[in-house]
Amino acid sequence: MSTNAAEIELESTYEIESLNEGSLHQKLSEMGCIPGTEIEKLFAAPGGDPVAYRIDSYILGLRLAEASQIMVKRVK
Repeated sequence: MSTNAAEIELESTYEIESLNEGSLHQKLSEMGCIPGTEIEKLFAAPGGDPVAYRIDSYILGLRLAEASQIMVKRVK
């Protein structure tokens, strides 16, 4: 089942399936959000936004609006 990165569970491993087309597509690609890359939600700011994600081997902070553009699937 596909979902987006803004909705994934904490400390569970997912794989990036695709990026939604739009103004953030290029920016997210340049930050390493490419299909086949592992992504994990690490923690969120006290208000819930932004969120820290482990993408491959580094940590990236994304706002929920940005994370919602990343389509993911859970890795079993």
